[in-house]
Amino acid sequence: MKLNFIILSTFLLFISINLQSQDKIPNVTLKTLEGKSINSKSTFNKNGLTIYSFWATWCLPCINELDAINRDFKDWQAQTNVELIAVSTDDARTKRRVRPLVNGKKWDFKILTDENQAFKRALNINGIPHTIVTKGSNIIYQKIGYKPGEENDLFEFVLKNSSKSN
Repeated sequence: MKLNFIILSTFLLFISINLQSQDKIPNVTLKTLEGKSINSKSTFNKNGLTIYSFWATWCLPCINELDAINRDFKDWQAQTNVELIAVSTDDARTKRRVRPLVNGKKWDFKILTDENQAFKRALNINGIPHTIVTKGSNIIYQKIGYKPGEENDLFEFVLKNSSKSN
């Protein structure tokens, strides 16, 4: 029993250190779907909050989360001025699936690719889906995983922290 407590405590400490290790958007090169390089420092919303959603074409919970957000995203923007950047972490083997999936979904937000996963590594992200909310370049919220309905919790957080809604 004591060993289980030590293992659990160590695991929780590791997770909390990992989540707290980055508090700003790092300086990394990403790509648009057209292949244009873009600096991660230029991606955040200067006039409000930015949601970064890390996903991949093979990750069903990721796609479900982005679909759920997309259903009401225009309302989210109207109420809060939030921007969403879906960051594909697909590698060389699966990156060719990104554009067809995005075109089929008709997602109404910006899509960037992190082919070598430098952005993901710089933020110490170990699993997807992983959602980050920033105010300017400052990270103010992180969430790992997705269950149906959690998009409502995300919207409530955005609404509460949006300068447009205050």
